[in-house]
Amino acid sequence: MTSPQFSKISALFDSHEDAILADWLQAQSRSGIFRSGAPRQADLKQQSATLLRSLRDALRGGSADIASPEWAGVRGNLEDMSRANAQLGASPTETASSIFSLKQPVFSRLVEQFKGDPEELSTQMGNLTTLLDKLGLYTVEMHQKSREAIIVRQQQEMMELSTPVVELWKGILAVPLIGTLDSQRTQVVMENLLQKIADTGAPIAIVDITGVPTVDTLVAQHLLKTISAARLMGADCIVSGIRPQIAQTIVHLGVALGDVLTKATLADAFGIALKRMGLTICKSQ
Repeated sequence: MTSPQFSKISALFDSHEDAILADWLQAQSRSGIFRSGAPRQADLKQQSATLLRSLRDALRGGSADIASPEWAGVRGNLEDMSRANAQLGASPTETASSIFSLKQPVFSRLVEQFKGDPEELSTQMGNLTTLLDKLGLYTVEMHQKSREAIIVRQQQEMMELSTPVVELWKGILAVPLIGTLDSQRTQVVMENLLQKIADTGAPIAIVDITGVPTVDTLVAQHLLKTISAARLMGADCIVSGIRPQIAQTIVHLGVALGDVLTKATLADAFGIALKRMGLTICKSQ
C-alpha cells in the first residue's frame, strides 16, 4: 500500500510521467549541470527515464524510508548513475543537482493540481523537497565512493606499471624501482619478481633503486624481504643504484644488508651478472 505521505505524489507520477520526464530533461540541459563531464544526451535520457520509473514504483510501494527494501531499485539506479558520472569526470555537486532539478517539473504539476488548496500544496511540496534532498545527498555519497574506487584502481594500475620486471638477458632479470617503496608496493614488487622468476627460471635478479629518492630503515627492510623471497625461489639478487648519499644513510642507520651484493649503477650490476653467467660482451670487429 502506498505511504499516505506520498500517495498524491505517486498518483501525480502515474498520470504525468512522460511530461515530467520531458521537462526534467529540458531542465538538466538548460541548466548546464554537467559542465565538467557531460553524459551523452542519449545516456542522460536513459538514466533519467530509468530513475523516474523506479521512483514511481518506490512511491507506489509504500515506505517513505529510502533505506527500505522498497527503494532498492531507486538506490541501485542512483548508484549506477553516480558511478557513470564519476567515470565521465562529473563532480558530486553536478550529479546531485541532476536530482534536484526534478523538483521544478513536479512542482509545476503540484501547483496545477492543488492551486485551490494552498495548505495541501505546501504539504506536498515539503514532502517532495525532503524526498529529493535525501536522494540528492545519497548520490553525493555514492559518487564519492565511486571516485574513491576509481582512484584506488588507478593507483593499483600505476603501481603495477611502475614496478616492471625486465629480462635484460636470458637468465638475468631487472626490477627498476622509481618512487617511494612502501609495504603495499613492496608486495607488488615481490609478487611480480617471483612470478617472473618462476616463469623464466632466471638465477639472477637485479633490484635497481636509482629512482628511489630516499632509503630509510623501513625501505631497507622491504628490500631485504624482496631479496629473501627471490632467494627462496632460487635467484640471487644484486642491488644497484647505491648513490653516495644512500650509502651514507644506510651506514648511519646501521642497516645490515648482509651478504647482498651492491653496485653503484645498473650497468655495473649487469656486468657482474654476466660474469656469473659465464658471459662476456665484446666489441664487434
